[in-house]
Formats: sequence, C-alpha cells, structure tokens
Amino acid sequence: MFLIERYIVSQTHRLVLTLVGFLIFIFASYCAQRYLTEAANGTLALEVVVDVVFYKVLIALEMLLPVGLYVSVGVALGQMYNDSEITAIYAAGSSPARIYRAVLMLAIPLAILVALLSMYGRPWAYGQIYKLEQQSQSELDVNHLMPRKFNTNDDGRMVLSNQINTDSSVLTDALIYTSSDTRTSLYRARTVHVVNPSPTHPSVQLQAGTAYTLDHQGSNDNEQIYKDLNLHLKPLLQGLNVKRKAEKAAVLARSPDPADTAELQWRESRGLTAMLMALLAIPLSRTKPRQGRFATLLPLTIVFTLIFYGGNVCRTLVANGALPATPGVWLVPILMLIAVLLLMARDFSLLRKFSR
Repeated sequence: MFLIERYIVSQTHRLVLTLVGFLIFIFASYCAQRYLTEAANGTLALEVVVDVVFYKVLIALEMLLPVGLYVSVGVALGQMYNDSEITAIYAAGSSPARIYRAVLMLAIPLAILVALLSMYGRPWAYGQIYKLEQQSQSELDVNHLMPRKFNTNDDGRMVLSNQINTDSSVLTDALIYTSSDTRTSLYRARTVHVVNPSPTHPSVQLQAGTAYTLDHQGSNDNEQIYKDLNLHLKPLLQGLNVKRKAEKAAVLARSPDPADTAELQWRESRGLTAMLMALLAIPLSRTKPRQGRFATLLPLTIVFTLIFYGGNVCRTLVANGALPATPGVWLVPILMLIAVLLLMARDFSLLRKFSR
C-alpha cells in the first residue's frame, strides 16, 4: 500500500543523512578554526574550545536539518523525474498526494525535532556558551593568559605581561588597559597579584608602578606613581542580545520588548518553516527527462535564499518596531504556506490533464 512512499523515503533519507553530516562537519571545522584562533590569541581558554564547538553545532542544527531535508527532497525527486519514474507513477494512476505524503513522513518528525531544538536546545546551548566564554575570557585568570601577548576581552580590557606565574597568580612587568565612554586608564606595574579572577568581581593588587587616566570629556587627566594599589576592574557583563538568545520562552512571552517578541516568534516558527521548505522542494524538483539530477539546485538555491534572508529581515524589522508583531516573523511562513497550496493545486491540475 505504501510502496511508493517507502521508495521515496528510502531515496531521500540517505541523502539527508549524508548532506546533514557533511554540513555539520563543515560547520564544526569552521567553528573550531575560529575558536582555536581566539585560544591562540589568549582571548579564550583552549580547554573550552571543544565544548563551545559542540554547543554551536547544536544551535546550527535548527538550520542544518531543514536545509539537508530541503535539498535532499529536491535532488532525490529530481533524479526520479530525470529517470521518468515520476511519470510512470502518475501513468499508473497514482496521485501527487502520495509524493507529498512520502515527504511529510520525513518532514513532520524532523519539524518536531527542529521545533524542540529551537525552543529548548538553542537557548540552553547559548546559555552554556556564554557561561564558558564569560569564564574563559576573564583575562585575569592566569591559566588563560599568555605571556608577551595582548590578552583582551569583549569589553576592551587588555592585559600584557612579560612573565606569568600560574602557581602564585602573579604577573611580572605587566600593563593593564581599560576603557569606557568617559575615560581611559592605563596601569603599569612591576608585579600584579590577581586577587579575584572572577569575571563579575575582578580585582588585582599592583605593586611599584604608574597609573595614567585620560578624561574623554574634559581635561581631568592625571598620573599617579604608587607602591601598592588595589584595583577593582569593571565586571564582564553580557549584552542584551546575548541574554535574549539564552532566555527562556516563558520570559520572552511576558516581555513587552519588540526584540524579545521577534526572538520568540523566530523560535516558534522554525518547525513549521522546516516542514514547508520540504514541501516547497517537491514542485521545485520537477525537471525534464535527461536534464540531470542536479538541475534543480539553482531554483532550490534561489528559493532558500529568499526564505533565509526574508526571515532575518522580518525578525530585524519586528525587533526594531518597523513591522507589527502580527504577522511579524510569521509573515514568511504564511507566504510559504500560500506558495505550497498554490503549487499543490497546480500539481493536481497537471494530473487531471495527464489523465485525459
């Protein structure tokens, strides 16, 4: 009874596994190269690179899985059109509904998985990444510092030291640079003892050095020569966008901020978008005999580009208040649903013409 559906599913799911595996490998390699560079520059601890890459891949799955299914459906059905198998299926009296049903057998479970990843896995992974980055990017943790290199963090703080003793948490011949909107401070010290390396309450004790302060708003610049100086530095804080991506859906739902609404709608729409992408690939896979199985890649690429950038533009417009929350980010899935219904109607009308 489901012979056709099983055949289409078998042709498609192998491509999905191969393509998604390849995309994961490429994405993980890119992330590893990026974070290994940061580790080499002293801005990220080497031991957290593997964990960060794992969380990044988990976040990316909400995009990689739909793309893998979307392209696999287009290529697999394109091959069947090229081999005239679809024509034989229609000639045998089968309906296009069987092709759509076969794709839905793969698309529905994948859409549920993508929805769960987007609603729960993605914010959890972002939260873990920010914790790791915040802990490892504290340039006051001597285990993460590199001698004779500029060790920086996202707040513009920099530490340079000629020698680092990890056992005693002491820096020798050190330079500490901090900057804010109102002033810039520069501290030179013969020795620096790290009292508290915590990103939230960083503090150091400087001995035998000079402090320089430059006032951005006036002429209150000064120079201070000291023997001992206790210095409490500005904590490393998360930005609003960082907190939003890691926030729970229930918190976003209660927030009146349009940016939180855009983030919530983006998460909620990922599952439906994944399923609609797979259904759109069915009519886009139609090719002429002997045209080649990869002839569908161009229209598939164009449509995916429109979906991807359309979704990002809508999310940005909702976050900025330029697009109302209704339909908001759901505008793209609504347009995709309309396109799917119109293309399905065309497929069924073509069947009626073929049967006459």
